[in-house]
Amino acid sequence: MMAQLAKLSQSATLRRLLCAAAVISTQLCVAPLAHAQAAQTAAEYPTKSIKIVVGFAPGGGSDFIARLVAQRLTPKLGQTVYVENRPGAGGNLGAEVALRAPGDGYTLFLAATSYTVNANLYTLPFDPVKDITAVARLASGPFVVATNPGTQIKTLKELVERAKSEPGKLAYASSGAGSITHIATEYFLSVAGVQALHIPYKGTSPALTDTMSGTVQFMFGTVASTVPHVKSGKLQGLAVTTKERLGALPDLPTVIESGYPGFDVAVWHGLIGPKGIPKGIVDKLNKAVIEALSDPATAEQLATDGLTPAKDSPEVFSQLIEAEVKRWGELVKARGITLK
Repeated sequence: MMAQLAKLSQSATLRRLLCAAAVISTQLCVAPLAHAQAAQTAAEYPTKSIKIVVGFAPGGGSDFIARLVAQRLTPKLGQTVYVENRPGAGGNLGAEVALRAPGDGYTLFLAATSYTVNANLYTLPFDPVKDITAVARLASGPFVVATNPGTQIKTLKELVERAKSEPGKLAYASSGAGSITHIATEYFLSVAGVQALHIPYKGTSPALTDTMSGTVQFMFGTVASTVPHVKSGKLQGLAVTTKERLGALPDLPTVIESGYPGFDVAVWHGLIGPKGIPKGIVDKLNKAVIEALSDPATAEQLATDGLTPAKDSPEVFSQLIEAEVKRWGELVKARGITLK
């Protein structure tokens, strides 16, 4: 009886070993097959139209960049690249729609600087860093710090001195609570060590109107919306927020040159997709984007919005997103910034 049990045990052990060997053999066969299929998919990509989701309404800066890039990418990829506007919740609705799509490279999202701010102000149904595939940063540009000429403030240093000498009397406009113009201004105020009253508006246009009328004293505006009014004398330009000066206003110093070392805030846009897009497809998209951005005609059109081509690799762009989510998170917490 004992001998029969021993034989049964040995037989069961042998079956388990054979099964385990079969599983390992299958895995060894499947792994290279999956790799070959991914490589083949990347080589064939794209075989149908590619959608770029924009989280804002048609006609704005994000929409302009998305449509320009889509137009330039279509002939390079051999398939139609088109834009779908899904406005709502500060761009979060469009992001959610795009990031829930399959990770096959056929649905992308036009992320802007506000994407990294929203991660710290909203409860999102996705992780803004871990649930994405970074493809390429497209373009970036500065904010223009401008004031109403009636203030008699002509430099950034004078603005800070006025804020210190008259605490609570200076007010600034933004395009809305939690907007990137709100965040950028609060970041500068924290660096300068001063306070100013925040007046949020429903968009850039009314914020500009009240700054020009003197209802509020200053604002951080985008190049496209602010430069024409600086040139006309309706606004007094004080500085630009990036490390480099702005070609459209070459005499305007940077914030760094105005006495605040290391200050660098850019308005940027880039393409991201759902998590899991194969590397071969990402590389093909990134290469096409860089080729499109290297076209002088593309750079010229971006310049009309005060932007310059970025041409980041997927790795560099991914690092930027992660760093800015952290950066603005620290600011939101330190300054007690909310959506109200």
